[in-house]
This record gives sequence, structure tokens and C-alpha cells, in this order.
Amino acid sequence: MPIHSIEPRRLYRQIADQIRSLIRSGEFPAGARLPPERDLARQMGVSRPSVREALIALEVEGLVDVRIGSGIYVLGSSRGAKGRAEVEAASGPFELLRARWVIEGECAALAAKSAHKTQIAAIEEALELMQREMADGQQPLGADRLFHLRIAEATGNGALVHIVRMLWEERTGPLYKQLEDHYDSPQLWEAALAEHRAVLKAITLRDGAAARSAMQRHLNQAYKRFSSGWDAAGRDEPKAKSGADLAKMRVARIEL
Repeated sequence: MPIHSIEPRRLYRQIADQIRSLIRSGEFPAGARLPPERDLARQMGVSRPSVREALIALEVEGLVDVRIGSGIYVLGSSRGAKGRAEVEAASGPFELLRARWVIEGECAALAAKSAHKTQIAAIEEALELMQREMADGQQPLGADRLFHLRIAEATGNGALVHIVRMLWEERTGPLYKQLEDHYDSPQLWEAALAEHRAVLKAITLRDGAAARSAMQRHLNQAYKRFSSGWDAAGRDEPKAKSGADLAKMRVARIEL
């Protein structure tokens, strides 16, 4: 009998498995509202971001419907194996933001020290493209990606460019997109644009520490935006973690 390697499973997948089992067992029938995510997190002994990643995964599968301000509702059917495969292949949105906080923060610091004038101009062009697309009422995802990639290119390190490109492939994947769609608004993109300007300003001034700080602040803000409350309106929601949370986050263990 061949022995197969054991692959550690991401925490959000373990949480999704448990909720999926409860749905399929009839504990949460079609049309039922799931407990608030803070209650699920407390009962499972995990962080709320991990629960949110799991719920987004179940939404991609078609098992639940996330209604901001109302709650999470069980649907009558799912997308089956196809939806499950998309989830299994994707990184969790919050773990992706934590990875970007580490890597892209350093990319910004390196770019401030080593970028040529033409590379800084290219970063500025990406920012201007983002602004034009927003003015035209478009979602500037392509220009957003270009801005971050050009910062990576300005480091002069091909390995970092490759890593950032891979992170952005995950950034446009099903889980991140599903989460982002719940928050997408002109106000969100205006905030991101202002944060990008702060990154560019620091790079232009050749201030590596400020560039790192501006990029990490930008990604912290994204983390906080995507952590805002989902539960029914009027319920008391704990404030999203702030500041250096992406540096300090520790994933709790779940007992299955």
C-alpha cells in the first residue's frame, strides 16, 4: 500500500468543512440564517477573519448567500465539485493581504532607494490611469495591479517581480473577488487612490521607510475595510483590528 504525503490544510478550509457538514446534516437548513461570525469564531476558537474567509469560500461554492447588514443565509443548492475545486485552489483573502503586507512593503522601500526616474514615471502613469478609469466609472483593477507591479519592477529584483505577479494572480482569484464585491464602491477606490498617492510620494522623495510605511498602511486599510461587520444591522460589532495587525496576526487552531 503506497504511503501518501499529508498536506496541511488551510485553517479557513477546515472551518468551511465544518460549516458545510452542518448545512448538509440539516443543522442549518435552506433559508436559515447562520449564527453571527463572531459567535462562530468564538465557538470554534478561531479568528473572525478566518471565519470570514470560510464563509466567502462557501459563498463561492453556492452554499450560502452573504447579505451585508442582514447576515449569512443558507441556499438550497451548491455549485458542486466545480465550486469546491475553485475554493481548494485559492488562498484566503486575509492571508493574501498579510503576505502582501510583508512583501510589497519591502518592495516599496527598495523602489524608493533604487528606482530610476523612468521607473518612477511609469509608477506615476499607472496611478494616472487608475484615476482616469475611476473618472469614467470603471473599476480600475487593471491599473491597480499595474501600479503595484511597477513598484516591484522598480526594485530591480526579478524574483520580487515574479512573487508580486503571483500574489496578484491570487488577488484576482475567486475568493478575493467575492469578498471585494461585497465592498466595491467609488469610495473604496477613492481611498485606495489616496493611499497609492502616499506610496508614490514617498518613493519620489527616496524615503524608503516612508514608502514601506505607506504601502503597509494601504494594505492595512484594505484589511480593515474587508473586516467591517456583516451581521444584522443594529447588532454591536467589535471594531476591526487596526495598526500593525497584519504584522501581529496569529492564526488560532480549530479542533475538528
